[in-house]
Amino acid sequence: MQAGTPARSALLLGATGLVGGHCLDLLLEEPAYDRVVVLGRRPLSRTHPKLEQHVVDFDRLETRAELFGVRDVFCCLGTTIRKAGSREAYRRVDLVYPHEAARLAAGGGAEQFLLVSALDADPTSRIFYNRVKGEVEMAVQGLPIERVVIVRPSLLLGEREEHRTGERIAGAVLRRLSPLMRGPLARYRPVQARAVAAALVRLAGEGRPGVRVVPSDRIAQIAAG
Repeated sequence: MQAGTPARSALLLGATGLVGGHCLDLLLEEPAYDRVVVLGRRPLSRTHPKLEQHVVDFDRLETRAELFGVRDVFCCLGTTIRKAGSREAYRRVDLVYPHEAARLAAGGGAEQFLLVSALDADPTSRIFYNRVKGEVEMAVQGLPIERVVIVRPSLLLGEREEHRTGERIAGAVLRRLSPLMRGPLARYRPVQARAVAAALVRLAGEGRPGVRVVPSDRIAQIAAG
């Protein structure tokens, strides 16, 4: 951070997830941030001078509105229907919670909201997963936030705490095919979760006004600088 540049504060949702965990590491390492607030269902087993943890009920986020008085909000929330248990529960995690977080961020004066979405997000899609991701993008963009960044990664690569056999097999296959995935197919190449997190933090530092949607095939390039 350059001399005279004011330090920034960040709030992170989804720190126990694949992208969120890397995002937390990078935010704590980033000298531009002097305070990193993490909201979660359970405390993390780590400490850091910058880290401020709060255990929250995501169904009652509005009761913790004061925590959203930060500059940048990073939303890395996400689950699967299998883990959530139903479409309704999945929709709550991937749509309702991020939308409420963005609403509270807007109300708290946050300047920037950064969201992890997904490839092919489309609110009109017949595919439930893509439709929910598209709906949350549309909801977030409709709020009075100065800067909104949305990244749309393809299949994420990295070590998860939970086992997702289908994703692991798909990842292995796509890694082998990646060199052949060129032109229009490049967007389907799998992407490292750490690269997604790095791209988010780098984009947050750019501070470009308005809405920016980043496709999967641009994520690694942005992450590398």
